[in-house]
Amino acid sequence: MRLLQNTSFDFMGKRKIAAMFSGTIIAVGLLSLIVNGGPLLGIDFTGGTLAQLRFTSSVETGALRETLLDAGFSNPSIQRFGDDHEILLRVPADEAGAGFAERLQEVFAGQSFEIRRLEQIGPKIGGEMRGKALAAVFYALLGILLYITFRFDRYYAVGAVAALAHDVIITLGIFSLLRLEIDLAIVAAFLTIVGYSLNDTIVVFDRIRENARADRRADFTAMVNHSINQTLGRTIITSVTTFVVVLVLYLIGGEVIRYFAFALMVGVVVGTYSSIYIASPIMAILEARAQTRVASK
Repeated sequence: MRLLQNTSFDFMGKRKIAAMFSGTIIAVGLLSLIVNGGPLLGIDFTGGTLAQLRFTSSVETGALRETLLDAGFSNPSIQRFGDDHEILLRVPADEAGAGFAERLQEVFAGQSFEIRRLEQIGPKIGGEMRGKALAAVFYALLGILLYITFRFDRYYAVGAVAALAHDVIITLGIFSLLRLEIDLAIVAAFLTIVGYSLNDTIVVFDRIRENARADRRADFTAMVNHSINQTLGRTIITSVTTFVVVLVLYLIGGEVIRYFAFALMVGVVVGTYSSIYIASPIMAILEARAQTRVASK
């Protein structure tokens, strides 16, 4: 069964509206990053100690934080993990030593709890991880730019990389708005989003190139719009099936990978949108201008 055959949606005609929509979302995300002093980084990047505690009875995060402040912790971060019996506790690296588990037993002496996980990362290692994560994203985008330039041309490459940057920035902005932590798993999700969005974009670009070769005298913008419509069924089927899988992962995959799955959910939606409304219009505008310059000579 084929879905959405012979459609004629005017995607290119709505490109200015889409640009304003994307610009607004990006601006809100960037404003959130500025107000919050950057993304909320996990201990993978900042260094520190993370403890996953499971209490036998329900607990209030506010009361636990007051208890920790009274015990001498300057800036403890407490986040619920699943139900109201379990929390994730994060403290700076200089406030937790070899006897951190024993200190927690003393601080919460009046309550029964189990330490299910205890992770410690030094600030130097965290700084190195942060640098490597940024480098991974940068080199991924650079490699994609070179690959698309080689396979298509430089205008296709600019459109593709603009769409990928658009996807990562929007996802990062949503994490900032929701105050969700960025750790190594989320960086892996960002790179997965880049790969997914690129695959969708290349399918559209490939059809555009085929149609451009078949009729070199056709209006390029109209031909791009027609090519997007031709691949629309495949795009929707791929996106919906991928989204359903990631949604199931988010709902029943457990707390450990919940935010990884959430990042992928956002990325699938934004990546599908950007392949149609960001990558293709930018490429079409640049190609049309190039053709005009050549024709005027």
